[in-house]
Amino acid sequence: MDGVLFWTCAIAAAALVGMGKGGMPVVGMLGVPVLSLAISPVTAAGLLLPVYVLSDMFGLYAYRHAFDRRVLAILMVGVTVGVGLGWATASITPEWLVTTIVGLIGAVFALRLLTRRGEVARREAEVAPGLFWGAVTGFTSFVSHSGAPPFQVYVLPLGLQKMVFAGTNTILFAYLNGIKLVPYWALGQFSPGNLKVAVLLMPAAAVAVFAGVKLVKIVPEKLFFQIITWALLGISLKLIWDGLSA
Repeated sequence: MDGVLFWTCAIAAAALVGMGKGGMPVVGMLGVPVLSLAISPVTAAGLLLPVYVLSDMFGLYAYRHAFDRRVLAILMVGVTVGVGLGWATASITPEWLVTTIVGLIGAVFALRLLTRRGEVARREAEVAPGLFWGAVTGFTSFVSHSGAPPFQVYVLPLGLQKMVFAGTNTILFAYLNGIKLVPYWALGQFSPGNLKVAVLLMPAAAVAVFAGVKLVKIVPEKLFFQIITWALLGISLKLIWDGLSA
């Protein structure tokens, strides 16, 4: 983990993670693919998890007043179950299959949103669907850091305001990343070298968090959700490609 290419990719990845924590949820998913240009995807995922966790602290401060308590309560239960399932099946779950399935779910959902006609009535945050999609979010985040698509499948139809949507996303994934620390440590995903690099990358991630918050505030609400939906489609297609090519 050295050289111009590595540090260029690492700083860019840390900035993307920070912007994700600042309220641009799908942007953060680009961190691992960008860093994978310089090192293996598995190493990139392990190295960036501490960056995700440290960035969460700034995101939690930025969105401490903007979130939906009911949605969070439902999804937190689901993601906890999902992380437990991911830990229990870590040795037998093919990552390529999970990545492909998540990509397909996200792509189909994004296409439905982009091709729908007229406005869709806001849905209530129902418990059963929330527990299901929360569990899928926790499982896929644990296995391949790809929890954003299933999260959005549940939350986008709820019609939350953009700041509440961004805050709910940031707080949920801060909790999710926190509970992933123990199983990741037990599975040997951390090393002193990874933690040292993560600390060096924190300034870039911290600045990007507040840049992301600023962008969320100034981007019109309709455009914000259009960006989120198109980004979801792009990331989902990338996940399908990654899964099938593996």
